[in-house]
Amino acid sequence: MSSEGAQDAYGGHEGADGATTVHGAVADGWEPVRETFAENFGRRGDVGAAVALYHDGRPVVDLWAGRTGFDGGGPWRRDTVQVVRSAGKGVGAVCLLLLHQRGQLDLDAPVYTYWPEFKAAGKDRVTVRDVLAHRAGVPALDTPLTPQEAVDGVSGPRAVAAQAPLFSVGREHGYHAQTFSWLVGELVLRVSGRSIGRYVAEELAGPLGLDLWMGLPDDQAHRVGRIGPVSTPEPPASGGLRARPKRSVKDAYGDPESLTSRAFAAITPPPDENDPGYRAGELAASGTITTARSLARCYAALLGDVTAEATTEVADGGAGGGLATGVGRRLFDPDTLAAARTMEADGPDRVLVVNTRFGLGFMLHGPASPLLAAGSFGHPGRGGSLGFADPESGIGFAYVTNGLQRNVTADPRAQALARAVRQCLR
Repeated sequence: MSSEGAQDAYGGHEGADGATTVHGAVADGWEPVRETFAENFGRRGDVGAAVALYHDGRPVVDLWAGRTGFDGGGPWRRDTVQVVRSAGKGVGAVCLLLLHQRGQLDLDAPVYTYWPEFKAAGKDRVTVRDVLAHRAGVPALDTPLTPQEAVDGVSGPRAVAAQAPLFSVGREHGYHAQTFSWLVGELVLRVSGRSIGRYVAEELAGPLGLDLWMGLPDDQAHRVGRIGPVSTPEPPASGGLRARPKRSVKDAYGDPESLTSRAFAAITPPPDENDPGYRAGELAASGTITTARSLARCYAALLGDVTAEATTEVADGGAGGGLATGVGRRLFDPDTLAAARTMEADGPDRVLVVNTRFGLGFMLHGPASPLLAAGSFGHPGRGGSLGFADPESGIGFAYVTNGLQRNVTADPRAQALARAVRQCLR
């Protein structure tokens, strides 16, 4: 769909922080996404957020609204970027899959082939495929890292290399909430000779024209919003279903000795994700910083050539602009795309204590992580953000937010937007 007929700034909706004006544009036929995005502020507790959508390589939704900080701040502008937490895991997976596509990395080779130190403590049978499928057995660390150690580029890889497996390697899976950063980052470094932040800059962000970083440069710090916890509205006001976690899930998160708690506490004490030093860390699992526009464009580029968003500035810093100019290239060939979303792990997750489904570094559509349809693949970020692709419908989608609600893989705001996308595709 072309950007002709795109609808400009849409406002006047009552939101959680008073009247919230939604800025940006949608192409004809995609108005339900705009309406739902506005409802997220009025009914589902959003404070500052953005949503973007590509359809068959063309941008059809590019919206933003609210404040730059979960606790206030100035208006969210077109160029505001945000920490997306684990939604960055999908970007990390793209890096390893590009290395595989170029013949530099064998997914079925033992990790120690590229990273000899990783062979320690009985991990000689862990493959690169296991790492991407969360079967590597090292979701937690016997000795957690400090926030400073987490981003120094040395302590994290050293710790996971020394760690003994915590469950049966290759046969069970468990979400590597934090350790995924060091596993993927070190493999990219050992194979390519480049840090993952540099690889993202040179192989993804540069060629595709993305505002996307693993390791934020100092000169971009002024653009980043503040993330933090916000209240989670309860139904029926939120327009969603009441989430009642199973007792086993609640108990797992409440027990500091459980594998669940230990996995999320691999960095202890919890890092200040708004700290410039932490933002500079090249952490795929928690430190990717981007716009919804760029994350959606990255997913769209996995499916085919993409049309770039307009890059011209608007006078008020946020309320206008068209949807399309320029062209970008496809990232995945058909074989890599098929492999990325082929199910590698399915069933009880030793960390999340629910049934999860993983492809190669991506979560797959299912009850624990609803995306768009059965063939969708992507990754949520704990607390809200989400990015995914759906090859059958040609969709690249991203939602980013600064207000972190009580969820890990299924945020009601992101799910409402996905439902609106389905409505537009009918």
